[in-house]
Order: sequence, then structure tokens, then C-alpha cells
Amino acid sequence: MTQGHASWVIVAFLTLPAVPAAAQVTGTLPRAADGKPDLSGVWQAVTTANWDVQAHSAARDVPAGLGVVDGNEIPYQPWAAAKKRENAANRGTADPETKCYLPGVPRSTYMPFPFQIFQTANHIAITYEYAHAVRRIFMNTPHPDGEIEWWMGDSRGRWEGDTLVVDVIDFTDQTWFDRAGNFHSSALHVVERYTPMTPYHMNYEVTIEDPKVFTRPWTMSLPLYRRVEKNIRVLDYECYAFGLERTWYKPPE
Repeated sequence: MTQGHASWVIVAFLTLPAVPAAAQVTGTLPRAADGKPDLSGVWQAVTTANWDVQAHSAARDVPAGLGVVDGNEIPYQPWAAAKKRENAANRGTADPETKCYLPGVPRSTYMPFPFQIFQTANHIAITYEYAHAVRRIFMNTPHPDGEIEWWMGDSRGRWEGDTLVVDVIDFTDQTWFDRAGNFHSSALHVVERYTPMTPYHMNYEVTIEDPKVFTRPWTMSLPLYRRVEKNIRVLDYECYAFGLERTWYKPPE
């Protein structure tokens, strides 16, 4: 094979489309007593979405990433696009993470920390290493009445086949999707889909809807991996205890 032909083969390989996650379902899924997939265990995302959910280049203390937004476009309303740019310019201090606030949903899922799922037939709990955040997902029950604002929202779950679907509303507007300034209002509506693909990984898809900020719903998707190290557990990361001056980002002068 000539050098030129080898180069062409490499380029052709790199430009092949990715195999859809749905085509990669293999193995026997662990099942709970009620026959549903057993999602119990410690999981973690391996992505740079916490820095920026869209594709981005490397910068100061920011690893490059391919993004997790389907189509790589967030459909902001014009005023909201300007607000996002303002957030990005001031993210070193404006990002709620710098204040050690709870990260909200879906950001808590793809922060660079593990989380643990505890599953029963009527209730699923998720504990996150970051700031001891906790979510309770009540199965097959409606959201409470009234306008309520919670950092992690109100989560109500149901099964659609082997996919856990979680409907989340009642958010505060004080959380972002990432460190790049992508934001939402208190009208945020999130629908999460956890679909196990093998005993060791599942696909996480989230649909974002917020008529006050976006022109249409949009989606993100990424894999979550089961941590299988011996004696794996969720440890402590209490942001307040460190009293850090966050210096991971400085706007360019």
C-alpha cells in the first residue's frame, strides 16, 4: 500500500458516521425483582459537557470537546442569545458553580463526579458526589400543584419498555447547563431518558424545553458508564468546605 493510499484510507475511516447507540445493545441486562432494568450502582459521564455542552476548542483550563447537543445548535431567542454571550464573558464569577450552588438537572449528571442510583419499584433516588446533591424520583405519580422553585426540580418517573423516563419541572432559574453560560428560566421543562445498552453503560438523552428562553425544544445525549472498581463508592465533595477562589477561567484581555 502506498503512502498516499494509506492516507486516503485513514481519512475515509475518520469520516465514517458514528454507529448509533441503539445499534450497540449487547449482553443480558441486569433486572430488578419487578423485571425492569436494574440501574442501581455508581455511574459517571466521561465528557467535557460541564465546560460547554456544545463543541468547543481547548482554552485555559478547558479541555476541548465534541459537544453533546444534537445538531450542536441551541435555539436561543435573540435576547437570550445576547444573555448567553454576557454569561460567557463573566463566567469566571457568574457561573452558579463558582458559588457552590446545586448544579440542577441535567448538569448534575455530566459534571466530572460520580453519582449513585438506588432503585425500588416505586421510588428511585440519585445521590451525587458534588455537594451531596440528592434527587428523589417518584414513580407513576403527578407533579405537585402550584408554582414551586427547586434547585434540582421535581422529578416524576415512568418506564417505557427498558427506558426510564423522568419528567422534571419546578426549577429555579439560578442554575446553568455548563460553564460556557448556557442558561434557562424557571419555566424549564426537562425530560430525561435513561436507556441501558449493556450491563456497563447506558444512553442518557435529555430534552430541554423553555418557552421563555428557547424557540423550540432541543436535545442532548451522551453515554453514562458504570463504575466497576473494587469497593467503588460515592465520596465527599463539599464545595463550601474548601473556600476556593475559583481561578479556572480568566476572560481574555
